[in-house]
Amino acid sequence: MNRINPNKLHHSKWTAVTPRHKEKHFIVTQLLRDEEENVVDVVLEAVHSHRESTLPWQALKDASIWKMGWK
Repeated sequence: MNRINPNKLHHSKWTAVTPRHKEKHFIVTQLLRDEEENVVDVVLEAVHSHRESTLPWQALKDASIWKMGWK
């Protein structure tokens, strides 16, 4: 499991363990917060296609799906 501080995720880089649609490397482009300013979701942008997807920031903790950095 990856240890993550949700407030430091902006502009962080991630590698998908099993790439889909030739999208392997991602960068966090936006942090979505609730009314109490807690990070709820992140917006990931694929480096290859520039496609954006939103997912809960806790999903990045799963080391079987995501690796920190570009590897």
